[in-house]
Amino acid sequence: MHFNPLSYLLLIGLPFLIAPVHADSTKTEEFTLENGLHIIVKPDHRSPVVTSQIWYKVGSSYEQEGHTGLSHFLEHLMFKGTEKHPVGDFSRIMSENGASQNAFTSADFTAFFQTLEKSRLAISFELEADRMRALQFDDSELQKEKRVVMEERRNRTEDEPSSLLQEHFRAVAYTTSSYQNPVVGWMNDIENYNMADVRAWYQQWYAPNNATIVVVGDVEPQAVFQLAKQYFANLSPSVITPPPARREIEQLGERRVIVKRPAKLPILTMGYKVPTLATIAPADVTDVYALEVLAYTLSLGNSARLDKEVVRRQEIANSASATYDLTARLESLFTLSGVPTQKHTITELETALREQITRLQTTLVDKAELERVKTLLIASNVYEQDSVFYQAMKIGIWTTVGLDWHLLEQYVDNIKAVTPEQIQAVAKKYLIDDHLTIGQLEPLPIDSADENRHAAPAHAIQGAIQ
Repeated sequence: MHFNPLSYLLLIGLPFLIAPVHADSTKTEEFTLENGLHIIVKPDHRSPVVTSQIWYKVGSSYEQEGHTGLSHFLEHLMFKGTEKHPVGDFSRIMSENGASQNAFTSADFTAFFQTLEKSRLAISFELEADRMRALQFDDSELQKEKRVVMEERRNRTEDEPSSLLQEHFRAVAYTTSSYQNPVVGWMNDIENYNMADVRAWYQQWYAPNNATIVVVGDVEPQAVFQLAKQYFANLSPSVITPPPARREIEQLGERRVIVKRPAKLPILTMGYKVPTLATIAPADVTDVYALEVLAYTLSLGNSARLDKEVVRRQEIANSASATYDLTARLESLFTLSGVPTQKHTITELETALREQITRLQTTLVDKAELERVKTLLIASNVYEQDSVFYQAMKIGIWTTVGLDWHLLEQYVDNIKAVTPEQIQAVAKKYLIDDHLTIGQLEPLPIDSADENRHAAPAHAIQGAIQ
């Protein structure tokens, strides 16, 4: 379907009310429609493009026993069409208008995005508004998509040793937290999806009062708000029933899980329970930024400790990395992962990674090293501002997990303020054995025909997906 992307100019004076929430010195503005839809617009006039992202507060951590993977499944179904736009229309219209588009589901959110020429923003809004509340459910399409997702699970998890390790690792690392749930869902749950469950999940979570639209690009906020009113203001909200609050109970001892699978190489993953910005007490918020810098001290660039010491100097690992997500909605994991060389065992790699943690706990990071890490981290943050997509993505993530996105403006200052003493303190406080889970992939022999299929690429072990 084709339509005039400038039709929002006719909407000035329509009776729908929209309440301004905030406007700051960067001219980023946010409004909320009466039906609860949150809209954030950040002008960036450097090129005539715009990215439009819609973020729903639902992901695998919202799912209950027997219904894992429903959020990911709904992401697939959102491309199956409405009465107004049948199956295939969404992608066809986007392609005809030169847009790049995709969607993703995580533990904490489901997001859909399009990047397109600025005058075509109305195309994105019209299509997203249509499928937000008018998605059609057809049993044949549901059964077809179940088979697609089951095959996706087989290919990307069950037949991918590194992914299978991560899934078992997270299931063991968490006891009560819904971060146990794999994003794609357990196979038995996928097999048993029914129309009633899928429809109910859609009707509850895919609603204006559970969504945030983030627009970044060569636009004017007021024009975007008028456009949003045209397409979204008439959509009805839903009754949002948050999932039961089940905080992860304290871990009282080291845990281990061994996964035996045909593979070329062993893999090691170690995860410590740590807080995030959303879970930490306000008085301790500096701990989160210290953990962020600590992770990058271990794993940012060729001069980072894991690459310099464990990979190149000791030659114990082919690859090694550390990851930490300060924006996770629930208590998360600080992870270290690696693949040992053929001359070394996974036990030797574990010892080497533990030594790096002990070093951080016992010896202050040299100020020159700390400044290098901060410089690289801040530079990465600055470079992301060149992308309208990443600008929007950061705002979307922070907002959707319950954080104040304005704190993004303080990120660089918070990183600069981290001291060697704070890094040592958080290493002692959080990276302790009683809060540690260790996952190990033990390779079994593989057939030569399956050699490529079961290889464990280094890029696949960068830590668990949040």
